[in-house]
Amino acid sequence: MHSPSRSVRFHGNAVQAFHGYDGSFPGILHLVLVLRPTTLFQRTLSDFLFKYNRDEFKMKVVMLSSVTELHAYIDPGQLTTELGGTQEYSHESWISHRTAIEAFALMVKTTAQTLQAFGTELAETELPNDTEATTALLHTHSQKKDEMKEDLQVALSQGGRLLECINEPLQTDDEYNMTYDELENLATVQRLLGQLDETERAFDDFWERHRTKLEQCLQLRHFEKHFREVRTQLDVTSERLSGFSEVSVSPAHAEHVLRELSGHEDKACDALDHALSLAGEGDRLIENSHYAEDSIRPKCSELRGVCEEISSTLRSKKSLLLRAMELHHALEKVHVVK
Repeated sequence: MHSPSRSVRFHGNAVQAFHGYDGSFPGILHLVLVLRPTTLFQRTLSDFLFKYNRDEFKMKVVMLSSVTELHAYIDPGQLTTELGGTQEYSHESWISHRTAIEAFALMVKTTAQTLQAFGTELAETELPNDTEATTALLHTHSQKKDEMKEDLQVALSQGGRLLECINEPLQTDDEYNMTYDELENLATVQRLLGQLDETERAFDDFWERHRTKLEQCLQLRHFEKHFREVRTQLDVTSERLSGFSEVSVSPAHAEHVLRELSGHEDKACDALDHALSLAGEGDRLIENSHYAEDSIRPKCSELRGVCEEISSTLRSKKSLLLRAMELHHALEKVHVVK
């Protein structure tokens, strides 16, 4: 039997507990239902204490004399059997489910934070200036992305197992009615899984944009490298072409220069073909919405301009040499007639 002092301490603690509960709920606590103790002394003492402390409560507190009165406030279908209800309650099972759900909620939060940190790292990464570094970066980021996706799948699998555990009674009894706690657990897990799905979709969208940017960066570095190589070939071709003189001293000399020019023309055409092919590749990059259009387009124009200049110079020199040969032959005929 409880002593009066213990009962006073108990009810004093109960008053403090109500104040604590009031601050713990996410919303406003409007009503507290209290079942009176069964013994006469405890009932009398509790009535006195709650009446004496009534003004201290920030919410309405209703003292109930019996479980029957409790049913006037709460549907028995939402109460456990010890309170005259129909809900089966296992404290061990409740703790097990809550622990698992809280662990899953922490995993969802940690996974989202990890993905967000990885996304920030990707967004702040500077694009490399050469093909080797870009290739290595794309490989490294792809590996990290795969690891992130594996962690995400682990979290989704754990959530799926939790759902199966909560729904397990329904597998054996189609008419089973879930308790309020089970329905709440089910809604919580489904909400967390929904958050994971949204996180995964957002991450996939971000990764796709990042991967495209890295691949376009790699395309740009290849284009720039080939541009430098082709530009060097064109400079060499143009320089060699400028070494051919249009002036000839005899038909034989003109024919010799023309022959060498024709031989150089074959090599020049190869360089021009490479340059025009690279310009076409640049056009395709632009058509595919490459982010570096402002850098690619001028290079394509430059390649085509140099190619046109070389082709024009080549045609001009050939034309002048052919006219020189004709002139030399005409002069020879004049000398023969004389």
